[in-house]
Amino acid sequence: MNTLHLHFIHQFEVKSALAGCVDVLTRREIKSSGDAVMMASRPPTRIARLGAAVLLAAAMLLLPRPGLARDTLEVALDQATLMKLPEKVSTIVVGNPLIADIAVQSGGLIVVTGKGFGTTNLIALDRAGAVLLERSIVVRGPSGPTVQVYRGVNRETYSCTPDCERRITLGDSADYFTATITQSDARNGAASSSGSAATKAPAR
Repeated sequence: MNTLHLHFIHQFEVKSALAGCVDVLTRREIKSSGDAVMMASRPPTRIARLGAAVLLAAAMLLLPRPGLARDTLEVALDQATLMKLPEKVSTIVVGNPLIADIAVQSGGLIVVTGKGFGTTNLIALDRAGAVLLERSIVVRGPSGPTVQVYRGVNRETYSCTPDCERRITLGDSADYFTATITQSDARNGAASSSGSAATKAPAR
């Protein structure tokens, strides 16, 4: 009787424990379902509205802004481009003349020539010192088919159109740059001397 009684009590306790677990799990499922329904029916919270505002602001920043493109002038190295000035310009200031040089022309035009790699700016003022125009100037690498040859750390640049000839380019090795520019100056000097002699030759 004691064994059967103990066995009966053990079965009863197991069954009761299982029933309790099932009851607890069922209540949790019902509670979870209720929470899901309540969360779905709740209006957007303050955090959700804040997140939507942040996403909208990021999308606005990614949109193209045409005004910035007009404020930057790109020039290739050793090339020139024209730029129109506003009216009543009295003074023109270039931040770094080693990067870009300007020459004032008639009709309110200026010629901007790329002298060195980098970025500088141009400011146009009137007689009272008020800023009429401010523009960034970006000088990029030379255009056209070029070939750069590296001999260790020394660089040489050639212009290939289609035959490759030496080109004076910033960043080349000192010996190559000096030799090329010396030959170019000597050639220009010889051409100028020949032209002057031809001009001064007496008429027969």
